[in-house]
Amino acid sequence: MKVFHRHGPCSRLGPDTNAASTTTQSLNEILALDQWRVDGIHVRTNSNTHKDQDQTTEKKVSVPVKSGKSLGSGNYIVTIGLGTPPKTVSLVFDTASDLTWTQCQPCARYCYQQQDPIFNPSASSSYSNVSCGSAQCSQLSSATGNSPGCSSGATCIYLLSYGDRSFTVGFLSRDKITISPTDVFPDFVFGCGQNNQGLFGNTAGVIGLGRDPLSLVSQTSRKYGKFFSYCLPSTSSSTGHLAFGKNGVPKNSKFTPFASSRIASFYYIDIIAISVGGHQLPISSSIFKTGGSIIDSGTVITRLPPAAYSILSSVFQQGMKKYKRAPAFSLLDTCYDFGNLTTVAIPTIAFTFGGNVKVDLEPPGILVAVSSSIACLAFAGNSAASDVTIFGNTQQKTIEVVYDVDGGKLGFSPNGCS
Repeated sequence: MKVFHRHGPCSRLGPDTNAASTTTQSLNEILALDQWRVDGIHVRTNSNTHKDQDQTTEKKVSVPVKSGKSLGSGNYIVTIGLGTPPKTVSLVFDTASDLTWTQCQPCARYCYQQQDPIFNPSASSSYSNVSCGSAQCSQLSSATGNSPGCSSGATCIYLLSYGDRSFTVGFLSRDKITISPTDVFPDFVFGCGQNNQGLFGNTAGVIGLGRDPLSLVSQTSRKYGKFFSYCLPSTSSSTGHLAFGKNGVPKNSKFTPFASSRIASFYYIDIIAISVGGHQLPISSSIFKTGGSIIDSGTVITRLPPAAYSILSSVFQQGMKKYKRAPAFSLLDTCYDFGNLTTVAIPTIAFTFGGNVKVDLEPPGILVAVSSSIACLAFAGNSAASDVTIFGNTQQKTIEVVYDVDGGKLGFSPNGCS
């Protein structure tokens, strides 16, 4: 599947027409929403336990991923088909969520404005509701963090809220999803949202790529073996991809073991070291163990423990002495004014993960432009040492990130997309 940035010109969804949004949401707004998401993740990471099941055949399908910039966030979207006949829905994909959901008619309470037509269950010959007594209904507690409800018609009701204060409530449902013409799943369980409010831009909902049994990864595991990968494009006008299955994974992928999960949905990893300009920073690996570390496709800016960020920022500044400093921008406090310069030389940054896997960040993962002349170091410090470290999507750009969930490892391959 192709991947697009939600704000990007390549997004088929066009400009965000939400009353609360501008045509292209400002970076300041994106960073504010990003902090709300991070705050929500920090609250959730007090939980623990995780189970994995299912397996199998090594198939592969790939869909385009594009920037969602035109739709109001720093996240990425893919387009799938839902129902019979299939109707197009453009969804944010999220490795820190489990339940896939979309807005559904008749929007009994509220539906925000989206670009795609809102899915109509009554127009799909393969749609059905999930009953309150089903195993899938009882799984909502782990998939959403909220106990399920039950309608007067004995249909299971879900409630899912996000760290940015957005939420969706609706019926737990089954229908056919079409990932590609040859990759169709007839009884996919998803949320059919009847009350959806918050900061979803013009997207139709969310694809959950977490570890829970209700996630897309688990529900398609018999075909793809809980194996997926993605590459996020370097600019909002470029296209990446989201792929399911093992075939075609780059041979130069380097794998780090997943760390023990403190909360079931998240993909925990071990960060061992950070290097700037080829030199390892004097940061003890124990600093990252206090709150643990996760990788997340939905967090925009990587969040580091306060002590680790302080050292990273200080050393980076030493390597940027010849450039004029600029005022802090939102949560980004290491900024530079490049004026009319045509070329800029910046220190390299690399992360070393468990198993001595070293990943060099591309320039788009080091500096983020906040105006035509000003750019800032694309990292921020957490509020407390106990907060979870989050390896965000800005740092993942152009890298093929490979999730071998059953194999218990995460892979990185450079130059996965442009």
